[in-house]
Amino acid sequence: MTNNKLDKTTKNNKQKNFVNLKRTGSSSALAKYKRSHISDGLSSQDKFLRKLYGTKAGRMLLKVLIRPEISICSGWLMDRPVSKIAIRPFIKKNNIDMSKCVKNIDEFESYNDFFKRKITADARITDDTEFGFVSPCDGRLTVYNIYDTASAKFNIKDSQYSLEQLLRDKKLAQRYKGGRLWLFRLCVDDYHRYIYNVDGIQSEVRRIDGVYHTVNPIASEYYKIYKENTREYCLIKTRDAGTIVFMEVGALLVGKIENHFVRRHRVMKGQEKGNFAFGGSTIILLTQKNAVEPFGRILENSARHVETKVIQGELVGYINKKESSQYNI
Repeated sequence: MTNNKLDKTTKNNKQKNFVNLKRTGSSSALAKYKRSHISDGLSSQDKFLRKLYGTKAGRMLLKVLIRPEISICSGWLMDRPVSKIAIRPFIKKNNIDMSKCVKNIDEFESYNDFFKRKITADARITDDTEFGFVSPCDGRLTVYNIYDTASAKFNIKDSQYSLEQLLRDKKLAQRYKGGRLWLFRLCVDDYHRYIYNVDGIQSEVRRIDGVYHTVNPIASEYYKIYKENTREYCLIKTRDAGTIVFMEVGALLVGKIENHFVRRHRVMKGQEKGNFAFGGSTIILLTQKNAVEPFGRILENSARHVETKVIQGELVGYINKKESSQYNI
């Protein structure tokens, strides 16, 4: 048998094994199969995280790294003037466009000052299409359906969650049965300021203390990070889109979630809501049943577990117009 035939036979066998496992195997076994057949084209960061999360020695180290004290210490270090030495190498490595930045490179007081940098108003224009639903941040978007059942569960990768686990509020979770969860994952090279993507009335911010796993998809294969990580959220009551949950999730080495308003407040679409300090992070939006529809390409990508790259203010869906919100904050 020729090498080409051998390669084809091997490939067919792998595909059959995967299909059979998908039909009959457990979710954990399926996840393990996927992890063992990952291509070698991983970035250096992903390879490091694979070792950190996928090996016994790595997970022992991880227990220390995800502790809140480590993130606080990391944030403290990144606020010191000495941390400025990391700015130029980061810009070069990640091809950061500094032409739209309000400050020049030499004006930053620390690495965190750079990381939370502001860009000019024309660098991110919020789409003002009537009944348009925009991205609150730069990031990689995946949309998940929330089951219309009493448990209000949803799946991220191979992990199943319930809204009660995410929100720590059983009554509130019931409002979002049959709705959608919009997950915007920010990488370290993304713009880490975020905006309100609707007009409305914001509630007081609720904080849930936890740990600081990375939000890289690799971590989701091993831990239910979105019920373990530190997070904050508020409710935004809108005129046409029901009541939206707006949540910020801290991540590995992110010392702070910095929201401008923590009390009840009237907010406007396009208004800056806050920023993350050093590290990657995630924003989660919850929309109620039939309230907001994502664009087809985003749903198609999400069904294939493919993230859609979006920027702050970009149109990502549309609001199904309602005469008024059906829920109070």
